[in-house]
Amino acid sequence: MCDYSLHLVASRPAKVGDELVSTDFQGSFTRGFAAIGEPEVAVCLLPGTELAFAKEVEYERGFPLLWKRQRIVEKVAQFQRVNASQRAAPRDALQFPSGQIVLVTRLCPGQITTVLQLPASGINAKPAPVKEERSILRV
Repeated sequence: MCDYSLHLVASRPAKVGDELVSTDFQGSFTRGFAAIGEPEVAVCLLPGTELAFAKEVEYERGFPLLWKRQRIVEKVAQFQRVNASQRAAPRDALQFPSGQIVLVTRLCPGQITTVLQLPASGINAKPAPVKEERSILRV
């Protein structure tokens, strides 16, 4: 997860068992994950990292000032990279077992998740399907 927009934020790699919270980072226009107790340090996730949320996942849908909160009943997700060909687009996303993809920047702050599993290799992690990338814009 250390998207291009977090290059000015201190970061560290995720570890299995890390308890993370979705957050807004000061000095950044994006959201990401920080370890509980380390709010100024972004925790970087590799594609394929599996997360388990403590509650239903809430995210914002729509346009700024007209956000609508939505919920996903699934509590397990896999971190993915999307929009690889779009240089200035958010690239960090969560893919749920149903196939739904939600950008990390759309997650509501304050949600708790645990790192269940890291990918066997960052090189072999599969990106989200291209057709799913298009559906992200509507989420």
